[in-house]
Amino acid sequence: MRHNKKFNHLSRTASHRAAMLSNMAVSLIKHKRITTTLAKAKALKQYVEPLITKSKTDSTNSRRVVFSYLRDKYAVTELFKEISVKVADRPGGYTRIIKTGFRAGDAAPMCFIELVDYDENMAKTPKKSGRTRRSKKSAATAEAPAAETSAVEAAAAETPAAASEAPAAENAEQAAE
Repeated sequence: MRHNKKFNHLSRTASHRAAMLSNMAVSLIKHKRITTTLAKAKALKQYVEPLITKSKTDSTNSRRVVFSYLRDKYAVTELFKEISVKVADRPGGYTRIIKTGFRAGDAAPMCFIELVDYDENMAKTPKKSGRTRRSKKSAATAEAPAAETSAVEAAAAETPAAASEAPAAENAEQAAE
């Protein structure tokens, strides 16, 4: 019976899975965004979010507990100094999974997993460009200079064409003689 065994084993032994999730968590903390398969990203989300919650209380005990999972003192330092400050007022949901498509080799579903507070592109709200309404008077004056420039460009275009026809006519006369 599989009672109360709900996490994904990811086709790995327990030690391999723990090492992989630890390494992925360190990479996520250092780089703020990583690309991986969807199954690994979901497993990583369950692994790293309690660690980020634990980092909100900066005590020796919480640092030791987080270090026992990550085994990287630079990642632990960054987690407690930078990330915990940014997520201090957030009640949970520190990571976001964005699906990107399928891997070419084996068609595995791929995705980004990123820390929510560090994505500048998603945090920015697009500015609404104010609709400009132009009066008919200003639109008419804008068309007049455009018409003059197009007439000048047309005359300039005709001049080189006429110049290129003259040597061609002379070459034709010389060939006839």
